[in-house]
Formats: sequence, structure tokens, C-alpha cells
Amino acid sequence: MLQFDEKEINEIRQRTTLAIINKLVKDNEVILTSDTLVPPDARATWNLYYYCPEHGVRLIWDRHNDKDHRCPVDGKVFRGEPYDGAWWRWLNDLNSKACYELGLLWQLTQEPKYLNKVKDILLKYAINYPHYEVHGDIPYNGPGKANAQTLCEANCHLNFARGYDFIRDDIQSFEREKIEESLLREGAEFLIAHRSPQLHNHEIRINAAVGVIGLLLGDERYINFALISDYGLHYQLNYGAIGEGMWFEGSIHYHYYALQSLLIYEKIAYKTPYSVGANPNLLKMIKLPLDLIMSNGRFPRLNDCIAGQEQVIQSEVFEFGYREYPFTILHQALQYIYSFEDRHNLEALLYGVDILKPVDSLKCQSSHKPYSGYTSEFNEERNHFMLVKHAPFGGEHDHYDRLNLVLCRNGKEIIPDLGTTGYGAELHYNYYKNSATHNTLTVDECNQSPNTPEVLYYDKNDSYTLLDVIADWNSPPPEVDSHVINQWSNEAYKGIVYRRTFIWFGDCVLDLTKVHNPEKRRLDMTYIVRGSHCHDESFIPIINPFSKVLARLENCSQNSFDEQALRYHIEGEREFNQQIFVNQKSLMYLCSGLDNPATSKVAYTVVRSQSERFSSVVLHDLDGGAMVKSVSWINDALVEIELCRNGVNSRYQYNYSTSKLAFV
Repeated sequence: MLQFDEKEINEIRQRTTLAIINKLVKDNEVILTSDTLVPPDARATWNLYYYCPEHGVRLIWDRHNDKDHRCPVDGKVFRGEPYDGAWWRWLNDLNSKACYELGLLWQLTQEPKYLNKVKDILLKYAINYPHYEVHGDIPYNGPGKANAQTLCEANCHLNFARGYDFIRDDIQSFEREKIEESLLREGAEFLIAHRSPQLHNHEIRINAAVGVIGLLLGDERYINFALISDYGLHYQLNYGAIGEGMWFEGSIHYHYYALQSLLIYEKIAYKTPYSVGANPNLLKMIKLPLDLIMSNGRFPRLNDCIAGQEQVIQSEVFEFGYREYPFTILHQALQYIYSFEDRHNLEALLYGVDILKPVDSLKCQSSHKPYSGYTSEFNEERNHFMLVKHAPFGGEHDHYDRLNLVLCRNGKEIIPDLGTTGYGAELHYNYYKNSATHNTLTVDECNQSPNTPEVLYYDKNDSYTLLDVIADWNSPPPEVDSHVINQWSNEAYKGIVYRRTFIWFGDCVLDLTKVHNPEKRRLDMTYIVRGSHCHDESFIPIINPFSKVLARLENCSQNSFDEQALRYHIEGEREFNQQIFVNQKSLMYLCSGLDNPATSKVAYTVVRSQSERFSSVVLHDLDGGAMVKSVSWINDALVEIELCRNGVNSRYQYNYSTSKLAFV
């Protein structure tokens, strides 16, 4: 067995608790209590099709019913494709996971039923796998055999290989030969043939699967392909972890997904010459997202992050990570995870240190990552938080939301990033992924074209933090070493210069926007609040004015304004207040739209202008004691703001030429 030597597995057996045994049995109950079933042909498709198209939530999977697929919200049953094929993909996933977990149970208990089930699953796949037809038309993805994309193929083979490692010494030689040749080698060759020449979390997973099979079979060709070829693991680490260590795709979910793949490989290779542990970007990737935890204790749902994936639950990263790199922040991450659950999990058992001593709590914090492209601010006393996204374009899992804003008030995300839902659901591409469903600029209701924002100025002092960032579409578009599908409009953003300055006072935020719009296109600045608009008689009810992504918004009303105070009802909390000032008369739309999940609503405020030079000042009042008394645009470079905070008036001038804020 490669994963653990005899001494290690004996120590693991001694530490194993009945709770862990019972959990492994329960998690695999559906496999243990039913006949082994594998797809007879290439009918399995994609698990992300297994979502309700209306509510964007995962359907209920039933091992004994591959024809009826029920929504957990309203009980509606869906039949046929794409749900049937997705059902079989879930089965493949459960089978492969069972190979790993039941193989481990065999090692922990020596009960033959676990050995026999793993052997039965592996041999059935070994018989069928060479005959599965290559198939799949999933966006951005290569094909599969047992599944419909290369990534899913890699996921299954990682578990097949590790499960096989647990039983290899305890089965007959002809059984080993069949599994190794007809399943593992067939799988590795398929993955090698279909790995794409790109930076991507998929390619890391594919490399990890080929590498693990290579280590298991002692095949240098597989190992070298996975490790040192172009787009191998070292290439991915060297070029995919940008700046301070953020995975280039910009989604914390995919950041950790890439890390999990790397560490599945590393947990087998770390004692060999084929380790990736010495690559400095591995440690950077393990640590960086912890700097972006919001004051609600979760990661922001940046880019493609399905609701629920923002939780800090990555024990599979931090247990092994802390053992190999004993940094305090990794210790704090583990302590945070185990403040919500017991430390009775496989990662702690197999890879963790024996004892975690108490340390200071993992905290939300202020951080500035100019190269990765994220700046956050935290008021510890009031538990307020701000995050600004100024990251470079990250390819297929990016959202088109340069200079997007996220705000938490008293530990609750009040101006949210909605994230997304399952990619097979209509709401993914047609709602969540678009510029208009973020707190940023949209031109002609089209998605922002790829752009690399620039930090013009950053100043943090005892009175405030100032961040001045710009997205200039006169600059050449960034080149991303990753496959993308054009879902934006280069024409709409031609010549647009979008600048946004945030002044964080801790109890409120001044949000200054300046847009150069030489062709006088239709500009929409969107502000999404997790609440509902309080009634304002100055707004006139209208039919939805939007033609594209926001055409699904409801309860629309309109006002023409140059300054407007807004109040939002927040269930169970005090109201949230905004003030919006513009340099020329503009339209304001108030609407309601879908939150995530789509079973609740959020409030949309959209400011529309076709001015050649649009400017706005927005006050986001977090404490309830701030008010902008006046805004004066002195000239194109200078704006003067009179701000009252808790009864104290201050007058500021912001100079766009110097990016400096001055008291007047």
C-alpha cells in the first residue's frame, strides 16, 4: 500500500473511533445495502444538470428510482434528459467514493464485506470501462467515458485508484491485472489524451489522477506527464497562482478545489522525489483565502461559487497543510472549523497532528492584495466588512464584475455577491453570472468584456482607508491561458473608462464612481441589497424597463433624480440607508430580483445615465448615523462632499488627479 506504510496504518487503526467507523458506514449505506450497479453504457452525463430549473436547487437523488427526479422545494417531478443522465453521474460518484472509503474501512476493520464491495465495484467498472463510448458536450470541458466530461473522469479515477491501493495486497493476481489494465491504465491513457493545454482547476484534477495512477503502478511516463510536462502540476502552480497566491479563476471555491486536487496527489507523493511541496505557491494558495473571510465567518461568493460552497469547511486542506506547514493561521482555520463540529473526520485521523492546542480565533481582517486583485476592510468593533474586487479576468469561472462591491453590516452580508447555482440550471448563465447582477457597472445591458483593473492609489490611516481603482477598456484585453466562451460585448465597452473610489470610515462607506462614456452609451450602476425597498411616493410604478438579464426583475418603479435617499427594510434588523448623488439628472429604477437560492428576493437599485461623463457619490450607511449633506462637483477632477457622522460635520475634497482626499 502506497498511501500508508505498516507503521502508519497501525497507528491510524489505534486512533480510529467507533464514531468514524459508523460515519463511514452511514455515508456509504446506499452502496452497501444495494446490489452493485454500474452504468451498462455511456449514459451518464453531468451532475450539474441535476438541478431544478425554477428554484436553482439540487434535486433529490434516489438510488432506487432513476426515472423520477424531485425538487425539494415544491415536490415537482422531472423526467427524461438531462436529469436521467445526471442521475447516473451521481451513481458513478457514489460508487467511486465508496471505493476509497470502503477500502479504508477494510484497512481499519479487516471486515471482508468492505473488501468484497470495493473489489466488486472495481471489477464491474474494469469490465465495462474499455467499452464505454467517448461522449459529452459540456461547455468548456473535454469528453468523458464513464461520464460526460474529462474532469468527472478524473474524479472517479482518483477514488478508484486510492480505493484499489487499499485492497491491492488482498486480492488475486488476475483481479489486480484486470483492474490495473482495464480500468486504471485505460483511465490514465484517456485522461492523458484529453487533458487540455490550459491553466484550469480541471487540468490539476486530471494531472492528480494520472499522477496517482502513475505512483500506484510505478509508471514514470504517467508521473512525468502529471508533474513536469507543460500544463502539469508545477506549470499550474507556477502560472495559475497569481500575485499573493490567489488561483487565477478568482473563485474561492475553485481555488480550494484546485488545492484539494494538488493535495490528493501530495498526500501520496510527499515522501517521494515526486512531491510538489517545495513549490512556494502551494503554501501561498493554502493561506491566502483566509485573509478574505468576511465578518459573517464565510468566504465571499466570488465568481462561480454555488450557494453553500462559501463555507469554511476545508479540513482536507488544513489538516494536512498544518501538519506540513505549521503556521498559526492554518491552526486557527482548523480551530474555527472545529468550533462548529467535532474533529472526528478522516482528514484529522489520517493526516492531522495529534493535538490542536487552543490559539487565538481566526478573525476577519483588513487586507490589500493588489496583484491578486482584492481589497478588504474590517471594523472589528462593529463587525462591518467591505470587499472590493479588482482582480484580472480569470476565464470561464469568472463573472463579468470588475470593481464589484460586497458589504457586511454587523456580520450580515447586506450588499452581497450572489454567486451562482448549478451550471446546468438556466439561472446560471442567464442570471447569476452577468455584470447586471453584481454591484458594478453595466453598459447597454451587456456583460463587461475582459479587463485587468489597476489600483491607482491605496492609503490606510487612522481616519479612513482609501482605495482608488480603474477599469480602462482602452487598454488591450488580457490574455488568459485558459479556454473561454465569449459572453460579453467588446463593442459596448469600447472606449469606456470606469473608475471607482472607496473611502472606508468603519461606520460608513463613501463610494465614488466616475465613468468616461465617449459614445454616450446606456450606463447602469447596480446596487443590490439583501432586503426590500421601503415605499417612496416619488417613484412611479412602471413595466420592467430592462430587455436582457434584468428582464426577470419585478415590482419596478422609476424616478428622475440628481440626489436620492433610499431606505431598505431588512427582516429582523434596523433599516439600511443609502444616499445617491449624480452630477447630471439620471433615472433610478427600484426593483426586486432573485437572491441565491432563488427562493428569496433582494432589492435592486439601478442608476441609468447616458452622460458622456457620469459621476456619482453613494453613501452606504452601516451604523445608521451618517448622512451626506451636500455634494459639489467643482470641476472634472475635484468633488467636494459634506459628510455628517454622528452629529459631527466634515467637509472633504477628493482630487481625481492625485487620488488624494483632503479635509476642507
